[in-house]
Amino acid sequence: MITSGKFAVADKAALSGSERIDWVDFAKGICIIMVVMMHSVLGVELAAGQTGFMHPLVAFAKPFRMPDFFLISGLFLARVVDRDWRSYLDSKVVHFAYFYVLWVTIQFGFKAPGLAAEHGGWAEVARLYLLSYIEPFGTLWFIYMLPVFFVLTKALRRAPPWLVWGVAALLEMAHVSTGWTLPDEFCARFVYFYSGYLFAKQVFALSDRARARPILALAGLAAWALLNAALVHGGISEWPMLSLALGFAGAVAIIVMGTLLARMQWLGFLRFCGEHSIVIYLAFFLPMATSRALLLKFSPFDIGTIALLVTVTGVVGALVIWRVALALRARFLFERPQAFRIVPRQKRAALQLAE
Repeated sequence: MITSGKFAVADKAALSGSERIDWVDFAKGICIIMVVMMHSVLGVELAAGQTGFMHPLVAFAKPFRMPDFFLISGLFLARVVDRDWRSYLDSKVVHFAYFYVLWVTIQFGFKAPGLAAEHGGWAEVARLYLLSYIEPFGTLWFIYMLPVFFVLTKALRRAPPWLVWGVAALLEMAHVSTGWTLPDEFCARFVYFYSGYLFAKQVFALSDRARARPILALAGLAAWALLNAALVHGGISEWPMLSLALGFAGAVAIIVMGTLLARMQWLGFLRFCGEHSIVIYLAFFLPMATSRALLLKFSPFDIGTIALLVTVTGVVGALVIWRVALALRARFLFERPQAFRIVPRQKRAALQLAE
């Protein structure tokens, strides 16, 4: 356990309970749909050369769309961070590396003919494929970054938490822009992931308070939405310090939303999406790209409606692909086989029982 004043990593007891898992799934569902929406809307608008009514919603979510996803990704890390390195690397590095290699290969398989035509040959496609292991490819950068955050957080678990958090916050406010995704996104996002790990106990306490006082929670959400919209519309949401503040404010808002939805058991589809967020994240590119091409070519709808339909198709289509994969016994697409694990099955089962 690492403690330093108000900086305290949550204990295991603070991370248990089915109701709390409910709200985490709702929050993850909101997050993954916002991610699909961003790629869908911006892709449609880029291809059409114009914007639609979905654009303001994507802009509204930009300050917090990825911060909340990374913060939630760090919430349960305290349960496993003290494991031996082999077990830890298996679940937090090899796991994501497997899916990255598999799905970057699948994506290149679909995009290779177009890339070859665009870049003048298959040699360039091969070079781009190899480059994707240095420069994360397309939509997969999130699972490329997560292992980096997991390893660094474990390596720094004995360091003063206030120092690590302070440096991470300064990196976010520096708005590093080298053109290389790895350092740029590391600097922009690590503070949120580390905060999820460091303040997990406080996050779950916040959820408890929102559940106990829903009217006050709704009032807070309304105030946040108005402030976030005003700062985005005013063009100052990405200013240093403001970007950090809005990232955390938006993450808190998503936590509160997830809690209220779990309390009322509304919009169960969001919870289902949260439970299967990795499925949607890995597979949405195919139905998204296909529906975008077809709708832009054949539909009579305006750009905003097309973007909305592409978003829905991306989410639902990914879940359909998952169900088809299960039916065809192609579970390896979404579940890592034993052959790609570095921890024996018996030890893994024992670790799960110990959590």
